[in-house]
Amino acid sequence: MSETYEMSAEDLAALRIEVERMETSERARISAEIKTAREFGDLKENAEYHAAKEAQGMLEARIANLRERLDHAKVVERASGGIVAFGSTVSLVDEASGKRLHYTLVSAQDSAPADGKLSVESPTAVALRGKRAGDVAAVPTPRGERRLRVESVE
Repeated sequence: MSETYEMSAEDLAALRIEVERMETSERARISAEIKTAREFGDLKENAEYHAAKEAQGMLEARIANLRERLDHAKVVERASGGIVAFGSTVSLVDEASGKRLHYTLVSAQDSAPADGKLSVESPTAVALRGKRAGDVAAVPTPRGERRLRVESVE
């Protein structure tokens, strides 16, 4: 059974564009590199040819991965009504340290915690889902429970 990939309609459109670009212009570019490298002679000792073939393999693997995401994409509407859900931007305060945090809940594939993009599958996002401003989410961590107070939900 394949995994479902939650994403916004905008993310799905961008993914389709990326796959189209890779399947057309990127494949053509790699094909031209392979053709040029073949002209250098003996393929056994032709570093340019081997590098181009390796790049082709990596491109095809990337296309297959993106196609898998497209085939199992589930468009999720952005949340409204001040409830934390997929697509929400949440401002939090760590009750123990007083540190302020800001996250946008995104798909696991698009997560980048350092950039404020938190996977909806992460323990923090799971604890936050369904919360409103003023609620406290208890996040289990290896060092014990971490309590995050929701300041705002956009």
